[in-house]
Amino acid sequence: MNHEKRTFEFYVLAVFFALFVLFLYGPLSAVLILSFQGPNGGLTFPMNGVSLRWFYNLFEQQAVGNFGASFRRSFFLGIMVMVVNVLVSLLAGLAFRRTFRGATTLFYLTVASLVVPSIIISLGIGVVFQQFGLKPAWYSSAFGAHLTWTLPFGVLIMFAVFNRFSPAYEEAARDLGASSWQTFRHVVLPMIAPSLIGVGLFGFTLSYDEFARTLMTSGTYNTLPLEIYGMTTNVTTPVLYALGTVTTVFSFTVILLALGIILMLGRKQAKLV
Repeated sequence: MNHEKRTFEFYVLAVFFALFVLFLYGPLSAVLILSFQGPNGGLTFPMNGVSLRWFYNLFEQQAVGNFGASFRRSFFLGIMVMVVNVLVSLLAGLAFRRTFRGATTLFYLTVASLVVPSIIISLGIGVVFQQFGLKPAWYSSAFGAHLTWTLPFGVLIMFAVFNRFSPAYEEAARDLGASSWQTFRHVVLPMIAPSLIGVGLFGFTLSYDEFARTLMTSGTYNTLPLEIYGMTTNVTTPVLYALGTVTTVFSFTVILLALGIILMLGRKQAKLV
């Protein structure tokens, strides 16, 4: 059996990938381990016993920070962003399938916010709200700030999806007597459903952990990323690591749930074909 000789580029990429995994999962592993510190444990190694004390502490009254309320704000804000992201991205993808006047300008205006520093957008939205006598809040100004970050990604994803979508399926449905709505409902939507779930998941996760665009727009009440940041200068116990572990597990659960739905839809389509 002939074995191909590994090239120099292969080893360079292997080392790069190993470093990438180390930088990505190394800190997460450290936070996960330290969240199980004993009751007398600190913020660093070595561990002083093993316990679930700091996870229980999350549900107790805190001298600094309000985990539950900040989590609920981030969760509902993420849901709001996800719904709008999916709807607008879908409509934009459908609209840009046909050429119309101003399409190029509208496209560049949509994606322009990706190249503007997030903190500048946050500051600008906060100033505008103050000028109009409105109080910044997580459900208004922060909601708009998050959409400036998530919508361009959703639109670009749907552009890619519809760019590969063959109109032959729609033409076949119309030849069989289907109306435009029936064609969309029973042909187009089931085929792009996995992509829409991906857009929704992308929008939710980007909003859930967004910090810079929330900093000047959340108003009086913090979202979870702002709450965690504020705690880093005040909390001196591993409860901070326990919170990081819980939020990380929640994020992975959302991702796995979305992937499960996508696989289920894929199998359902395969059976129909």
